[in-house]
Amino acid sequence: MSQDKEKPAKHAGQGHRARLRERLLGGGPEALADYEVLEYLLFAGIRQGDTKPVAKALLAHFGTLANVLNADPGALQQVNGIGESSAAALKSVAIAARRMARSQVREKPVLGSWQALIDYLSIDMAHLTVERVRILYLDTRNRLIDDFHLGDGSIDEASIHPREVIRRAMDVGASALILVHNHPSGNPEPSQADIQVTRRIAEAGRLLGVTVHDHVIIGSEGHVSLRAKGLI
Repeated sequence: MSQDKEKPAKHAGQGHRARLRERLLGGGPEALADYEVLEYLLFAGIRQGDTKPVAKALLAHFGTLANVLNADPGALQQVNGIGESSAAALKSVAIAARRMARSQVREKPVLGSWQALIDYLSIDMAHLTVERVRILYLDTRNRLIDDFHLGDGSIDEASIHPREVIRRAMDVGASALILVHNHPSGNPEPSQADIQVTRRIAEAGRLLGVTVHDHVIIGSEGHVSLRAKGLI
């Protein structure tokens, strides 16, 4: 006598997951609300059950979707319902976003794809809680040669030595550069120290044939170009 195999029961929320998937695949970029995006991402780490309360708890704790995706894995796991698998799923999205943005910058002349550069820098730096200084070294076609992490901390002459910045340009064969740093306060308006150091680096570059195209300051409230403001 044959026996019927028992079919596994559908877990709670399975229908909701299917509907979210359909909306994600069939809709545009705004098909899902921020908490629904997080719900879907959490499916990878939470195999069964309702992920909506966890998604909403993450947004309540960190404030925005970007803050959630950029949060430290340890901080993510402080939210009830988030374990290592869920934290890893969320971090993988942030890593993918950075790499996609970086590839857009590396494939084209930087000055001709300015918005792609700003998107890349914003994704990578707007969320930082420390001030970070980077130098983008460019070749004669304004393509990125080296994205150099100069250091963390406030911008001043003690932390940035203009001649060392220009010397590295010569070492890597760069003909131009763009200074970049972030303001953890969120406000990207330049300080007097920002302006003074930029002008000193630009002067050192002129002496050695290296052009300083710009100094871009990134904050959660936007970005500022010192070139656009007429400060270089």
